[in-house]
Amino acid sequence: MDELVSLAKRRGFIFQSSDIYGGLQGVYDYGPLGVELKNNLKAAWWRSMVYDRDDVEGLDAAILTNPLTLRHSGHEDTFSDPLVDCKNCKARFRADHLESDVCPSCGSKELTEPRPFNLMFQTQVGPVADGQNFAYLRPETAQAIFTNFKNIMDSTSPKLPFGIAQIGKAFRNEITPRNFIFRVREFEQMELEFFVKPGTDEEWHNRWVADRLDWWERQGIPKDSIELLEVPGDELAHYSKATTDLMYRFPHGLEELEGIANRTDFDLGSHTKNQEEFEIHAQVKENKDSNNKLAVHDLETKKWEIPFVIEPSAGVDRGVLAVLNEAFKKESLEDGSERIVMQFKPHLAPIKAAVLPLKRNNKDIVIKAGQIKRQLSRLGLGRIVYEDTGNIGKGYRRHDEAGTPFCITIDFQTIEQDGTVTIRNRDTMKQERVSEEDLADFMLNHINNMPE
Repeated sequence: MDELVSLAKRRGFIFQSSDIYGGLQGVYDYGPLGVELKNNLKAAWWRSMVYDRDDVEGLDAAILTNPLTLRHSGHEDTFSDPLVDCKNCKARFRADHLESDVCPSCGSKELTEPRPFNLMFQTQVGPVADGQNFAYLRPETAQAIFTNFKNIMDSTSPKLPFGIAQIGKAFRNEITPRNFIFRVREFEQMELEFFVKPGTDEEWHNRWVADRLDWWERQGIPKDSIELLEVPGDELAHYSKATTDLMYRFPHGLEELEGIANRTDFDLGSHTKNQEEFEIHAQVKENKDSNNKLAVHDLETKKWEIPFVIEPSAGVDRGVLAVLNEAFKKESLEDGSERIVMQFKPHLAPIKAAVLPLKRNNKDIVIKAGQIKRQLSRLGLGRIVYEDTGNIGKGYRRHDEAGTPFCITIDFQTIEQDGTVTIRNRDTMKQERVSEEDLADFMLNHINNMPE
């Protein structure tokens, strides 16, 4: 983990937030390479969930959440962790993270009894802080999907089974943020709520577990690095009938990368029930038919039915950490030196290619390098950079650590002889010459073709 954290800061992947003022615990900023890697991972998820399927729609809902939403979803009552304090050093810990009754900081046994600590951030809404005008920063992206269920049904008319996908920020006031970006207070989630006919939920749950394993493998996380954990009944969330966690071997140990939960009809049922109560309390005078319910009309039975939902939910930040961990390689070279290389899958690499002029004081080489950089940028593959350092070897090493799949060198042969460029492969370090005319096809074939 220390090597990853060092690399992340050195190469501009991830920084401690507000670092110049001592940082803010459990909050991190993504640097120039980190934001590209993060966006590429999200784009791969979105393509897999929405673009490659015909049964999923997308959503981008607000972060500020009406307190009634989280009251009726059960979060106000249940979204908490057990908190203990050390009476000696005043440190605080999650009780379920302690291996013994001894304080990890000072060794004292003077610990308080565990008490529930609500994880949700509350914020004032409007100009007057009177205790009534407040909202929560959402602790998960799922509830906005459920409260928008009827809107999406009305606007897209989907048929079961179908899903609603969302990527977005969530906030949890963690007692003990830890292990770099694994457990933080501000994070992003990639969540799908997949609605199915009751009675088919167990089959769909198994199908989504297999699908998610395959997807992570395509992102560079091998299946033998993941263990499946069937969450015991007494540890299930209040909404869950069954949950399978994909447990990945992070640098700090085996922990959850993604959870696939069978949420049954808990959420839609709860919001439907409380919506009816809200309308009665507010004396809303309208036809109380099933259009007010978060339900689907069954054409066979002619009845309205609340579907069950399967939820694959992954943390973007945990995904980034897993991808970084798998990509990180140390290699001993023939000359006795050592190189660090980030072997990202090409579609995830923050920089797709670097264009390097052999001589930065040669006008013709520099002009040609700039032209090729602009041509490749227009392909829409992602970020292409112009690397004008004057030292090709150091440029290669720098881009090995950045995870750039290809370095393209423009030299005298390019402009004086046959118009070919040298392409250096990040993983093999082998070089080949490719004509300028074939360069676009080469890049499209090696970068744009995401693994299916």
